[in-house]
Amino acid sequence: MELRINEQMHRIDQEWKAESLLFFMREALGLCGAKYGCGVGLCGACTVLVDGEATRSCMTPVASMIGKAITTIEGLSKPDARLHPVQQAWLDESVAQCGYCQSGQIMATVALLRKTPNPSDADITQALDGQLCRCGTYDRIRRAVRRASEATR
Repeated sequence: MELRINEQMHRIDQEWKAESLLFFMREALGLCGAKYGCGVGLCGACTVLVDGEATRSCMTPVASMIGKAITTIEGLSKPDARLHPVQQAWLDESVAQCGYCQSGQIMATVALLRKTPNPSDADITQALDGQLCRCGTYDRIRRAVRRASEATR
């Protein structure tokens, strides 16, 4: 059994098949961008893209990911190390404080902009609903989403 994560194939040993995608990525592959937050899919810190859709990896069994394309925050940047426009917008708008939630929010924003290149404030709110930020940088997050939207159009 293999999984495609960040455009690379990874062999899955038997002991990981029943585990969550989050723990497999963090423990077996060393991809620590997705964070363990609540463990029940409510906070969004573990969000990754599965076939382009924002997905909570803490609740996603490894075995259910066969044949799907998984992208983590580590897989967003370009081969020449340029940041993805959403990552750059996060920096430009100084979104992060503690930063724990940021990878999940960035991944949810990438999924939003792929579907809705010019999102309204309501679209942004809906797409990021449940992506919790304890620091409360929601205004900066919205500005970063708008900035990334302009950069990707």
